[in-house]
Amino acid sequence: MKKTVWIIIIVIIVGMQLIPVNRPDNSDDLSKDIIANNQIPENIANILKTSCYDCHSNQTKYPWYAYLAPVSFLVAKDVREGREELNFSEWENRNKSKKAKALDEIAEEVEEGEMPMEIYLITHPNAKLSDKQRKEFAEWAESYAESLFE
Repeated sequence: MKKTVWIIIIVIIVGMQLIPVNRPDNSDDLSKDIIANNQIPENIANILKTSCYDCHSNQTKYPWYAYLAPVSFLVAKDVREGREELNFSEWENRNKSKKAKALDEIAEEVEEGEMPMEIYLITHPNAKLSDKQRKEFAEWAESYAESLFE
């Protein structure tokens, strides 16, 4: 009986690998990217690249497990939703008001520890932000938002 259950589980897992995953594509186009088009301080650019860009840009670095079902489905979903919510690769497509609103939301979420998400930090411990980094990032976002209307 146990052997049969294990065989069924293995067949299901192997079968899941045959289901296509609609992983969002990447792009090398930086023409609308926040870092490429603005004078972002180096420490903030590093935070963006390390802690934000995998889900919130068109420059996602897919780890090996992003190609194995069922995790591949979750990764694709998270990246798709992250890009829909905020895509730093499309930053220059936003008007000043939308940029300022996004920056205010970013500051709040980073400061409160909501971003990066805990589930992301499990497999990306280098993306974890210190309290100092959270404060610096939030201050930068607020300052950048204000500078848009000067």
